Amino acid sequence: MSWTTGTAEVDRTGTGLTPWPGRSRVQPLPNLRRNRKRWRLGLLTSVGDALEQRRLFVLLPFSCVAGLIVAMQAGVPTEPLVLGAVAIALALGLVVSRASAWTFRIVTLPALFWIGFCLLPVHGALFGTKMLGRTAYGTFEARVDGIVSETETGKRVVISAITPLADTRAVPMRRARIVIDGGPDLSPGDVIRAPIRFYQVPGPVVPGGHDTQFHSYFDGIGAYGNATGTVELERQGETAPARIIDGLRQGIASRIDAQLAQPAAGIARAIVNGDQSAVTDAAREVMATAGLAHVLSISGLHLTIVAGGAYFVLRLLLSLSHEVARRISVKRIAAVGGIVAALAYYSISGGNVAALRSTIMIILVFGAVIFGRRALTMRNVAIAALIVIGGDPASVFRPSFQLSFAAVVALVGAYEMIRGERREHTGLFATLWRYLAGIGLTSLVAGGATLLFSVYHFQQTSPLGLIGNLVVLPLVSFVMMPAAAGAVLLMPFGFEGPMLVAMGWSVDRMLDLAALITQISGGLDSSPLLTPLALVLGLAALAWFAFFSSWHRLIGPALLLPAVLLLALDQPPDMLVADTTQAVAFRAEIGLQLVTGKPGTFAVGVWSESYGEPIEAGSASCDSIGCLAESARGFRLAVVKDPAGFYEDCAVVDLVVTRLVAPAGCAAPTIIDATDLARGGVHWLRWDAVRRSFEIRPAITGLSQPWRAAPR
Repeated sequence: MSWTTGTAEVDRTGTGLTPWPGRSRVQPLPNLRRNRKRWRLGLLTSVGDALEQRRLFVLLPFSCVAGLIVAMQAGVPTEPLVLGAVAIALALGLVVSRASAWTFRIVTLPALFWIGFCLLPVHGALFGTKMLGRTAYGTFEARVDGIVSETETGKRVVISAITPLADTRAVPMRRARIVIDGGPDLSPGDVIRAPIRFYQVPGPVVPGGHDTQFHSYFDGIGAYGNATGTVELERQGETAPARIIDGLRQGIASRIDAQLAQPAAGIARAIVNGDQSAVTDAAREVMATAGLAHVLSISGLHLTIVAGGAYFVLRLLLSLSHEVARRISVKRIAAVGGIVAALAYYSISGGNVAALRSTIMIILVFGAVIFGRRALTMRNVAIAALIVIGGDPASVFRPSFQLSFAAVVALVGAYEMIRGERREHTGLFATLWRYLAGIGLTSLVAGGATLLFSVYHFQQTSPLGLIGNLVVLPLVSFVMMPAAAGAVLLMPFGFEGPMLVAMGWSVDRMLDLAALITQISGGLDSSPLLTPLALVLGLAALAWFAFFSSWHRLIGPALLLPAVLLLALDQPPDMLVADTTQAVAFRAEIGLQLVTGKPGTFAVGVWSESYGEPIEAGSASCDSIGCLAESARGFRLAVVKDPAGFYEDCAVVDLVVTRLVAPAGCAAPTIIDATDLARGGVHWLRWDAVRRSFEIRPAITGLSQPWRAAPR
C-alpha cells in the first residue's frame, strides 16, 4: 500500500507504483514482470541462505544415490582401472580446492557421485558371490549362518561353507538359502549334513519389480534350495554373538506364542523381534489398507518409543535425587541410556534397513544431546543416510530404504519449518489436542512423502491412512510398545504374562480399528501404474526439499505431481509370459485371462496385485499341440507346445509363445521362445495397433552384470 503526504510519497510496499491523483490511499496495480523478478530474486536469496548454512552437505547422500542409479543403468561392469583413475582425479581436486571453502564443497558433490558409482562394484568384490547357473543335486555339508524364518512346517535357513560329499560336484556360490521341512533345532554356527537340491535365484516376477537376484548377490547368496531328505546335525556351533542373539530371539518368540493366539501372536513377534513370518495374510492386508503396515516393521516409530521411553524414565529417576542431579548431568546420562536401549532393541530386531537407519539417527540425536548440539537436523539425516549407503549400497534399491529415508527427510524438514513456534502449557485438554495434532501432522507428512514410493512398489495408496494413524498410534504409543518393552524386561524372571496379555489386547483392538477403516475405505485404494522414472523424480523433489530451509523448499514437492503425471505414468500390459511356469495371460474382453497356466499361482498372484486386476482362466482353444487365442486389443497369439504347432501357427498369428526353441523358419512377427525366457525371464508385452507390433519388456536386464543367474 502507498500513501501520499503533499508532494512527497512514501511507498511502503516497495512496488514503486504511483498513487492516483487526489487520493491519499491507493490500491497497487499488478505488475507481473516485477513480481516474477522479485520471485526469482527471492529464490536466489534462498539458495544463498542455504549455501551460507552449509546445506550442500545434505545433498551428499542424494549425489551418492544418483551415482548408484547411473551405475545400475550403465548395464556393463566398469573397469576397476577407470574407477580408480577418476577417483584419484577427484581426490586431487578435493585437495587442491581446500584453499576455498566454496570450491571444496562444490567439488564434494561430484566426488560423492563417483563414490556412489563405484560402490556396487566394490561391494560386489567384497561381499558378492558367483551365482548358480543350473540346478545342482547332491549331499553337502554346510554351516548355518542364520535362521530367516521358522514355522511349524519348516524353516528357511542361510548356509555357507557348502562342501560337497562323496561324488557330489562342487557349487560356486558362497552362501545359499534353503528350506528345511522339519529337522533338528538349528542355531547360527551349527554344521549340518543333508541331501540338497540347489536352483537358480529367481528373477523379478514383473519388469521393474523386486530383483531377488540383485539383492541376493550382494548378500552373498548365490542359490536357493531345499533339503530333499533327512537333515543331520553334525556338530553344534561355538558360542558366538549371533548364536546368543538368535537364541534370545527364538526364546522371545516362544514366550509370545505360548501366551497369545493368532493373529495377535504373529504381530507381537513382528513388533518385538522383527520376525514377520508368523503374521497372517489377512492381518497384513487389513493393516496395509488402513495405512498401518509400518507398525509391523521395526523402524523409527518403535525405536523412538523404546529409546525415548528409556531416556524419559532414566532422566526422571535420576532427577529424584538432588544430590545426583547436582553432581552429574542427568540429561547426558539419560541420553546414554537411550542409546543403549536403541542398540539393545536393534540387536533383536532382525537388522532391517529401516531399523538400522533409525538406530543411527537415534544415536546421532542422543549424541547431540550429550555434546550439547542441536539434535534434529537435516545434517544428521544426511550422515545417517551416508552410513547406511556406504555399508549396504544395494539397500538404496529396496523399498524399506526409500520409504524410511523419504519419511525422515520430510519429518525433519517439517520440524525445521515449525520449530520456531513456542507454546505455553495451557492444561490437559490443550496438551491432548497438541498430541493428536502432532500425530495427524506426522502421519500426513510421512504419508505424503512416502506415497509415491508406496504406489510404485506396492500399488497402495491407503486413502484413510491419516485417520488410521490418528486412532491407532495412541494405542501403539501408550499401551502396545510399553507393554512389549515391559514383557521383554520381565521375561528373565518369568513374569511377562500380564504385559503380553495387555499387548495382545492392544493388538486385537488395533486390528478391529484397522478392519473398520478398511471397510470404510473400500473401493478407494486404486493406484496408478508408474515407471521407474517416478522414483527418480521423487528423489529430485526430496533433494530440493532437503536443501532449502525457506518456504521455497515446497516448490519441489509441489511440482512432483504434475511431473509424474506428464512423464512417469505407465500402461498396463496386454500380454504376460512367465519364465518358470506355464502361465501366459492376455487381455481379453474383460481384463486379463490365462491362455495356459493356473489361477492362484505365485506368478499370477503377483501379476494380479501389481496391475490391480484379477486374472482368471480364459476360454482359449487348446489341444495337445498348443493353444490359439484372439485378444480384444486386436492381435492373435499361439502358445506352441509341440514342434508341429510351428508349421500350423507361425503364419497366421501375430505372436508365438513357446517353451521350445523356435525354428528359424517361423514367420510370426513376434516370437518368445525358450531362449528368450531363459535370458529375459518374465516378459511384459503391449500391443501397438497402429504399427501392429509389440512393445516388449523382459523382467531380467543387464545380463552382463555379475548378479545375473540367467545365461549370458
